[in-house]
Amino acid sequence: MTSAHTPVASIPSASPSEFTLDASTTALLVIDMQRDFLLPGGFGESLGNDVGQLRTVIEPLAGLIAVARDAGIPVIHTREGHLPDLSDCPPAKLRRGAPSRRIGDRGAFGRILVRGEYGHDIVDELAPLEGETVIDKPGKGAFYATELSEVLTSAGITTLLVTGVTTEVCVHTTVREANDRGYECLVVTDCVGSYFPEFQRVGLEMISAQGGIFGWTAPSEDVLAALIAFVPTSASR
Repeated sequence: MTSAHTPVASIPSASPSEFTLDASTTALLVIDMQRDFLLPGGFGESLGNDVGQLRTVIEPLAGLIAVARDAGIPVIHTREGHLPDLSDCPPAKLRRGAPSRRIGDRGAFGRILVRGEYGHDIVDELAPLEGETVIDKPGKGAFYATELSEVLTSAGITTLLVTGVTTEVCVHTTVREANDRGYECLVVTDCVGSYFPEFQRVGLEMISAQGGIFGWTAPSEDVLAALIAFVPTSASR
């Protein structure tokens, strides 16, 4: 790790190889940590999923977000969801799922994955601060039909620390999109989650396979050690 006064730090333990962070070009991307997916009784659980698998992400991710904020790393949040009239939801997507548990149907926390509903918003523990970017996306990937590319370009961001849910769907899709656009991505292994442990394991292995075909992976403990290099002494924890 480099000095706290330099803008560059490394994560030697990253897979498949050492990963370098530049504070001036890095952002933390927090994908879809929404009540519909994470809260007991919500949409995710109504489909028979174990939301406890996703909720293990909340504590380490809260810690990572806090240090990123102290370090001056931009935090960008995303939410998957649709306009109330569902005009931005393709029919093929709208038809998926069990009757009464489809997008737009009434769930425990409002209409499922509809913007403005309680369930569509981010869990309280990870709520965005005023001024942080929140990207509302109609697809699985964070780049499709959103302003994310423009946000990153205008901020000079070339590296993404990727977190959120679910590992094999929205996280994977976003990392693949980012890779095609030339971004360097590091997926924080304990800050992404899947309802299915096997999907979690394989999804992470796929990211860093073949010399980092889509990016790098590392646990939050090692990422935090690097980010602390960017935290001004007055803000150190």
